[in-house]
Amino acid sequence: ILYPRFNVLEYRVKRFSEFFISLFLLLIFAPVIFIAGCLIYMEDNGKIFYSQIRNGLYGKKIRIFKLRTMKIDAEINGAQWSTKNDKRITKIGHILRKTRIDEIPQLISVLKGDMSLIGPRPERPEIDNQLETKIIAYKSRYNILPGITGWAQVNYPYGSSIHDSCNKVSYDFYYLRNFSILLDLLILFKTMRVVIKYENASFQS
Repeated sequence: ILYPRFNVLEYRVKRFSEFFISLFLLLIFAPVIFIAGCLIYMEDNGKIFYSQIRNGLYGKKIRIFKLRTMKIDAEINGAQWSTKNDKRITKIGHILRKTRIDEIPQLISVLKGDMSLIGPRPERPEIDNQLETKIIAYKSRYNILPGITGWAQVNYPYGSSIHDSCNKVSYDFYYLRNFSILLDLLILFKTMRVVIKYENASFQS
């Protein structure tokens, strides 16, 4: 089992700064969320937001919110891996995913303390159950608050298989053992670069 490099002062600075950054971003992007919501509803008259149960700190179940990017009946047959060119994604959904706008509502989870801006991506329990049998010490990635973006997301391309997950978890373990404010800042800047340049990093799960 792996545990994070822990520094009380750094952790408090991280939590304090991420709270106010998330609040600021929500206020700034409120008009964007409103416009995106209108476009989502106009396309198929479905719900604007959708929520999922994910595993959080120490495996605690948390509920995250996103702007809906898939068709109404996308998971009628249960949880599935999301792929790069997923046919379940709507037209407006492609734009929202490309620009990462669909991820903005997760800032609410940061304000609640369920997530961080930066950390290992939280996964659905159904997917985690599969990965725990394939990856040694997999649960260790939940020994730190999960994040909206992370070291794996800015360093590994879009993945949709157990093999990809194995590679991404190695980045999560690196973050876990090397956590620092400087590393968080590096991830933040790399995330901004990915979003601005529309690079093929993995923010979805």
